Amino acid sequence: MTSLRRTLVTIHPARMVVIAFALAVLAGTTLLALPLATEDGTTPPLLTALFTATSAICVTGLVVVDTGTYWSGFGEGVILAMIQVGGFGIMAMASLLALLIAGKLRLRMALNVQAETRAGIGEVRRVLVRVAAIILVVELVTATILTLRFSLGHGLPFGRAVYEGVFHAVSAFNNAGFGLYTDSLTSYATDPWVTLPVALSVILGGIGFPVIIEVLRHRSRRRRGRRGWSLHLKLTVVTTAILLVAGMVLTLWLEWENPNTLGPLAVGEKALGSFFHSVMSRSAGYNAADVTAMESATLLVTCVLMFIGGGSASTAGGIKVTTFAVLGAAIIAEVRGEPTSGVFRRQLAPHVLRQALTVALLGIGLVIMSTIALLAIVDAPFEVVLFEAVSAACTVGLSAGLTPELPGAGQVIVTVLMFVGRVGPITLVSALALRERRRRYQLPEERPIIG
Repeated sequence: MTSLRRTLVTIHPARMVVIAFALAVLAGTTLLALPLATEDGTTPPLLTALFTATSAICVTGLVVVDTGTYWSGFGEGVILAMIQVGGFGIMAMASLLALLIAGKLRLRMALNVQAETRAGIGEVRRVLVRVAAIILVVELVTATILTLRFSLGHGLPFGRAVYEGVFHAVSAFNNAGFGLYTDSLTSYATDPWVTLPVALSVILGGIGFPVIIEVLRHRSRRRRGRRGWSLHLKLTVVTTAILLVAGMVLTLWLEWENPNTLGPLAVGEKALGSFFHSVMSRSAGYNAADVTAMESATLLVTCVLMFIGGGSASTAGGIKVTTFAVLGAAIIAEVRGEPTSGVFRRQLAPHVLRQALTVALLGIGLVIMSTIALLAIVDAPFEVVLFEAVSAACTVGLSAGLTPELPGAGQVIVTVLMFVGRVGPITLVSALALRERRRRYQLPEERPIIG
């Protein structure tokens, strides 16, 4: 026991995050593999349990079986618990429990949480409490609205309305996309009292806890004479708004006359449907229109939005909007011939650009390799395979209909994709590295020909 404790203490925090997520997936797989977890009481295939557990812990939402009909109440409860744990972060959840029980937080645990939440060590205690409060408030408000709508507007029994309201609220805020209906939220596509609360919850969960906490702190900062917003908040909010509007406009334009998606709807309903799809493409996974019937151009636009994802330190996936914004600023600076890149009157540090390039290129490489692997084992159009690969790697959960039809090898590939996409390329690479290295000398500079 002592040697095990010493081993755990000396493990690098980034590695601990990967190990914690792997253990959580293993625990979820074990619970879902029980006959009690299925509706008919039979033992589910191990690969099905593994795939579902990984999708839930990694807050993705891709499924190989229908959640509402295949899994029992116990199985759905396990899935819901895994979504909550995965969204909050294994290390953050464990640290919060330790904080509540012991009233203190050890440095090693603080380092582990820092690797997961990207928070400063001194801020960990306050961040954990505030994150937990934000989750509780947003999910409670969303669940209340959905419960009232399901009960009063759609005639569900109150108990069932509460259950469905809570399930979809937790899944929405954690950007998981798990639903209890076979058609996701398509049957509520024209109901703003369902789609808008879900969309708003997805945006709040995907914009990132640092942004929400900074907004909540702004009033006290103004009292102390500090009125400025951080560069991170500006980049996240502005880029998110631009992407939401761009996704809505492009979806509305491309699907306007499609008889299988937005075509039959009224103008206001088309706008609502396109906005909902734009929000969900950022990492949520719900759909109010049939994704399998969308135009190829719409699927490509959705792939771009899924790849960018949401905010840093959020429940969303993708390379993150700040990464996209930093790369955009670097491109603009290079086109203008400026030696350094900047945005909002702030110069970006060189290491920030290197980090952004690393995350983006690793993400592209992951998507390309997984797409090639899936194309080698399935007979499906290229855009559909690419869509599924991006959705899995960026932990979105939208599906063009391929995932439920995947053979065993394809399910394994998608399972690995979801796991890697959740722990993040940087975290995974850091976990695999033996140690950090510093170069003690400077190499001579030389410029190769580019382009």
